[in-house]
Amino acid sequence: MAGMPFLPYGRHCVDDDDVEVVTRVLRGGALTCGPMVDRFEQAFARRVGAPHAVACANGTAGLHMAALALGLGPGDAVVVPTLTFLATANAVRFVGAEVVFADVDSDSGLMTAAHLQEALDRAGGRAKAVFPVHLNGQPADMDAIGKLARAHGLAVVEDACHALGTVAPDGSQAGDCRHADMTVFSLHPVKAVAMGEGGVVTCRIPDLDRKLRLLRGHGMVRDADGFLDPDQGFDADGLANPWYYEMQCLGFNYRASDIHCALGFSQLGKLDHFLDRRRELVAVYDRLLAGLPMVRPVVKVAGARPGWHLYAVLVDFEAAGRTRAQVMRALAARGIGTQVHYLPVHRQPYYVAHQGRLSLPGADCYYRRVLTLPLHVGMTVSDVERVVDALRTVMTDTTLAAVADTPSPPAVNARR
Repeated sequence: MAGMPFLPYGRHCVDDDDVEVVTRVLRGGALTCGPMVDRFEQAFARRVGAPHAVACANGTAGLHMAALALGLGPGDAVVVPTLTFLATANAVRFVGAEVVFADVDSDSGLMTAAHLQEALDRAGGRAKAVFPVHLNGQPADMDAIGKLARAHGLAVVEDACHALGTVAPDGSQAGDCRHADMTVFSLHPVKAVAMGEGGVVTCRIPDLDRKLRLLRGHGMVRDADGFLDPDQGFDADGLANPWYYEMQCLGFNYRASDIHCALGFSQLGKLDHFLDRRRELVAVYDRLLAGLPMVRPVVKVAGARPGWHLYAVLVDFEAAGRTRAQVMRALAARGIGTQVHYLPVHRQPYYVAHQGRLSLPGADCYYRRVLTLPLHVGMTVSDVERVVDALRTVMTDTTLAAVADTPSPPAVNARR
């Protein structure tokens, strides 16, 4: 493997046409708060089938804005599957609400309606919302989760940061908000579409769209039709004062710039190509791994068409007689980058200190076995063959201890 390029678990794919679109913005008159933001939002809304899309700084900002738009706060509880990135739970804590962690399926990592019901039983009537997570690109069962949530009077915010382009078995698309109040996306560079840093929140309800836009921009209103204080907002002739703006709620600077939205707009036009390529690579992985002992892909959601973000496998490290860390280091020594998605959030020190230790066996079982292999559109079939060959060697190599202490290169996490 000497001389072969290092394969990270994920990376962006930016071409000359993407650079050209961004360059036009850099040479134009507006770098932020300009027309490219609106253009990107409109294109994104059309792509996912939602009436409204609000671009923001990143997926974490989107989750925070969604929690604020719902009016969540101290005394409220929100159900969050523990198999997710930190941001899904942290957004709940940002507004002072409590997180009720739900377990997940041990073979897919996804929360089901049964897991939601168990978490609601523990919540004791405090739950006001649920934040289901689409993991690796596969959809949670939003039909069942949505029905249960409505029966309990819960708001629903889909965390689709892994799932741009994902279609569920019932034909709903991540982001169309058929089963949710809002859906949040991340456009971090390792995702299907890259903005550099960026996120989007979609919704169907105009009032939620208005609230999200207020929260994104300091709670400020510049449109005279929306002024609450006419004495300050208008002159004696009844005309709006040209300098005037008013802050109507406590908001944040969560804007996305025209530069980021230009890249996102260009990348969005390639989404179908990106998704098709990822699906092709996943199919090759599935075929090549079929005969590899002690390694299998995560269970697929029947009838879904995932917009694959990550390629995760479940490994019986104990039966193989080696630790996950040894396998990761050995693969890194062969130029293969891997990651773990994720350490269950309920096991993070902050949450253990805040609410004590929980027993969520499905999540713990998934975490104990999961390993993320490289998946990005710049890969070839030969790259997938290289990854599987290296994994096969590492899983059967009796000299593994000789490379077990090889340091891994820094890995970029799937941030939001």
